Amino acid sequence: MVEYTGTGAPVVDAQHLDAGYLPGINILNDCSLQAYPGELIGIIGPNGAGKSTLLKSLFGLVPVRSGTVTLNGEDITNQKANRLVQAGVGFVPQTNNVFPSLTIEENLQMGLYLRPRRLSERLEAIYDLFPVLGQRRSQRAGGLSGGERQSVAMARALMMEPSVLLLDEPSAGLSPVRQDETFIRTRKINRTGVTVIMVEQNARRCLQICDRGYVLDQGRNSYTGTGRELADDPKVIELYLGTLAKDLDEEPKSA
Repeated sequence: MVEYTGTGAPVVDAQHLDAGYLPGINILNDCSLQAYPGELIGIIGPNGAGKSTLLKSLFGLVPVRSGTVTLNGEDITNQKANRLVQAGVGFVPQTNNVFPSLTIEENLQMGLYLRPRRLSERLEAIYDLFPVLGQRRSQRAGGLSGGERQSVAMARALMMEPSVLLLDEPSAGLSPVRQDETFIRTRKINRTGVTVIMVEQNARRCLQICDRGYVLDQGRNSYTGTGRELADDPKVIELYLGTLAKDLDEEPKSA
């Protein structure tokens, strides 16, 4: 178990969560997670381990039956998503994450509906971070590729300047090149000061870029450590990574 060695309190502190979609059936069982200011946290594990359920529990989309979630020390357990957005939490779901009939810019506007007066300022900042979106701002989101839609969804979540960004399987369904672009972009967003908690199927690349990682199995914490420690852990390799972690490369220079 790795202890955080920095200073300050966690931004997100989830303790002993039991949660699930159906009454009496828990997907998460005594699951805990902490994210500190500026960290990039990766959540990996086998299919059905409860990774996405954990993320949705943090964002109030899956009922937490036991345990607590705090944001900067304040209890946010089971709060509604709109309240969490106002409090500084952004969430990017894996699928159905854009409004296909709207243009790119209209999608971004939807991300700032709670603070419309700052639209011009935030659009300028987002287009600086995502130049291609600025160039194609009038194009309808329904005509974009999967990777481009993922960029729009991430950009929309950033419109409210969240302190925490929750990403659910951001590389799912993308080509290897687009996956790399997504990981590089995620790290770039994190380096602006946004704490990122990312559920990811591509465990090897996730561990390359994350500061700390959590391995979930059957809704419980199985292993915790830095990305490098988890990638080098023989048990984690054997049970969850196979041979992928054996050739773990250095983080790309452009990341």
